[in-house]
Amino acid sequence: MSGSDLDIILPALVAGILVLFTHVPLGREVVRRGIIFIDLAIAQIAGVGVIAARMLDFESAWAVQLFAAAAALGGALLLALTDRKMGQLQEPLIGVLFVLAATGGLLLLAQDPHGGDALKEMLAGQILWVDTEQLIWSAGVLVPCGLLWLALGRHLGNAGFYVVFALVITTSVQLVGVYLVFASLVIPALAVRKWEGRGGIIGGWALGACGYLAGLYCSLYWDLPAAPLIVWGLAGLGLVFGWRMEREG
Repeated sequence: MSGSDLDIILPALVAGILVLFTHVPLGREVVRRGIIFIDLAIAQIAGVGVIAARMLDFESAWAVQLFAAAAALGGALLLALTDRKMGQLQEPLIGVLFVLAATGGLLLLAQDPHGGDALKEMLAGQILWVDTEQLIWSAGVLVPCGLLWLALGRHLGNAGFYVVFALVITTSVQLVGVYLVFASLVIPALAVRKWEGRGGIIGGWALGACGYLAGLYCSLYWDLPAAPLIVWGLAGLGLVFGWRMEREG
């Protein structure tokens, strides 16, 4: 691997580690609650906020973040309300919200000649091209949210979970895209679901970091898109790890 390859991989790997820092512990909570598709719904809503901000010619990363966060928080608070009022219907309601957000994004991009590129970037992200500024402002959101959840997650309540979740997903979608957000949240959590306590979180972090590194290396080696290869790397490692845990359990 050449020095130029390392220059590309290292920022992308840092981005992946930032995402995993919050997504692994939150993913374990999502799996515990049985609301697997919540991140897709919130990610799509955040994406609509990003699209709206860009349509209004807001170029600042913080301005786009505020638009996306406002949209995601609105969706999260709505889900917190439905969870309290109609808990048994929460999963199908999340699916409906996802479809509405996804089609809403398509409608917003319908008249944009570059709409297809914008949609692709929102879904697959541009992890190989993250820069220092993106990493800094993403860390400014993800690290405090991750520490808050690790320290006080059990005491934040239902609304607190949804608010932290919305802030994390909003930032992560802009950093790595919807596909990697979903994979980072769900795959490590499923793989280590039988591992209790901090050991499960650490195991999920290790598995996720290896998945990101394998996907990034394969992307450079084969000159293929990074996000799909990272997803496959996470899935492959998660399958092997989960299978071994099942055998040993």
